[in-house]
Amino acid sequence: MTVTLILDGYLEDFLDSVRAVIENSQAPIYIVVNGKQDFEPLEAFKPRVSINYQKQRLGWSNVVNLLLEEVSSDYITLMDPSTRFLANPFPDVISTFSDGVVGVGWRGGLINLDDEWRSVDDKGPGEVDVLFGYFMVLNRKFAKAVGANPSAKYYRNADLEFSLALREAGGKLVQVELPLAQERHHGYYDVDSAYREKHSKENYQRLLKRFRGNLGILASRR
Repeated sequence: MTVTLILDGYLEDFLDSVRAVIENSQAPIYIVVNGKQDFEPLEAFKPRVSINYQKQRLGWSNVVNLLLEEVSSDYITLMDPSTRFLANPFPDVISTFSDGVVGVGWRGGLINLDDEWRSVDDKGPGEVDVLFGYFMVLNRKFAKAVGANPSAKYYRNADLEFSLALREAGGKLVQVELPLAQERHHGYYDVDSAYREKHSKENYQRLLKRFRGNLGILASRR
């Protein structure tokens, strides 16, 4: 199990997230420093933390695909820096990987068919259509074979697109309650609103074009 994080500014909050992982688990941490920025304080966490510095900033899906390639563990945790460990989530996560499950996450839901696939309903723990990128643990080899869509530069809705691609490939996704909390999500609240809306819409339109109407890839309604 490897925890992965993307550093994209807001270093102090990022350091809090790293410390929480270290204090509450034994998992190694792999960090992509996404573009030119200060990351020297991360050096203090070595050797527990590995750092991959990308001078040129990459889009969200390209970073995800890089992580799937570079990390060697059987399971990989994709986690937003806004997420905080309150205790060790991994025993509950690992026990959920069975019977074709390839992804386990903290938050997710079922595609709202009445809304013509344009929204997601949180139904609580159980099998889901999509997992959100706040915290998702994936079977790395399965996820690598599927791959995240390189067209997704921004995270929002790209996690949904990736989730549906995993289901299309035959994998199951499960939402579970975990000892996690969320602090301020800088990737949403502190980016230019025009940029956020433009790329969020592009990601969702691409999702609709590829998956809408393919009921066979969805989990049972509940």
